[in-house]
Formats: sequence, structure tokens, C-alpha cells
Amino acid sequence: MKQVMFVCKRNSCRSQMAEGFAKTLGKGQIEVTSSGLEASRVHPTAIQVMEEIGINITDQTSDPLSNFNADNYDAVISLCGCGVNLPQEWVLRDIFEDWELDDPDGQPLETFYRVRDEIKEKVEELMKKLET
Repeated sequence: MKQVMFVCKRNSCRSQMAEGFAKTLGKGQIEVTSSGLEASRVHPTAIQVMEEIGINITDQTSDPLSNFNADNYDAVISLCGCGVNLPQEWVLRDIFEDWELDDPDGQPLETFYRVRDEIKEKVEELMKKLET
């Protein structure tokens, strides 16, 4: 089973939504983790916009990347353009992508919806890549 790491600055919004989508869309096909360059909390609005489409992320936690070992992952996805700040071993996985999505934190609810939908699309594309 492929191992996927979603990483962002604070592991609060984008990486949490990506983890929720990947766990749902890739159930039984991939193992998914998310982390941040620093840990914070799972953003309440991220929880809300995911619940609205039937994905519960309330049990997810915000964890620092330093808690994990890059060798355990096949794919590493940066959601915020923070790929340049990742230690080299994370960037050198079989699949590395930097999606550079807008940070919805502090933005209107519409931004959360737009970013959520962009993440869903990207996760679906990633799932196709992992199948090969």
C-alpha cells in the first residue's frame, strides 16, 4: 500500500482537507498522513466545510513533520509552496509535488470552499498517479 504525506506550514487547513479527501477517496488503497513545518490545530472552518460534503476530519491531529521519517513515504505533497523549505529527503520521494494553493485561514468562507474543491481535484489526480 502506498504511503502519502501531505505537508503544509501549520497543518491546519489545506493539508488537513487533503488528508480527509485522500483517506476517503483512497480508502483501502493508500495510507495517508499530514503534517506541518510546525504543528497547530485543525482549523474549525476546515472541519465545517469538509463536514458539509460528508467527510469528518475532527479526529485528525496537527503534527510537526519532524515526527515522521521520509523513508516511510512514497509520495510527498506540499500544499502551500513550502516545498522549498522541506528537508531534502522529503523532496526526493518517488512522487513530490508542490501544489501552491491559497491559504484560506483568515479568508472569507468562499475561499475555504474554493480551496477545498481545488484540493479534491488534485487528490483525485494524485490517486490516478499512484495506481500506476
